[in-house]
Amino acid sequence: MLPRITNARYLADFRIWLQFSDGAQGEVDLGSELHGPIFESLRDVAVFRQVQLHPELRTLVWPNGADFAPEFLRSRLRLTA
Repeated sequence: MLPRITNARYLADFRIWLQFSDGAQGEVDLGSELHGPIFESLRDVAVFRQVQLHPELRTLVWPNGADFAPEFLRSRLRLTA
């Protein structure tokens, strides 16, 4: 079963707190993952903090169309519980 994000909140800089359907929760720092044209504008923290949890896809998305696969985010999660 693919991981699904159940809750997300912007923390600071390029860090986001995530909770997954399997109960795992923690922080993901995406600062080093913002490569390529679609992610270029996200290097501006004011743009990055516009992150949202897509209600159907259950992953992180931004207004410019950028997103990250939930399994990628789960693999980068620094567990806190």
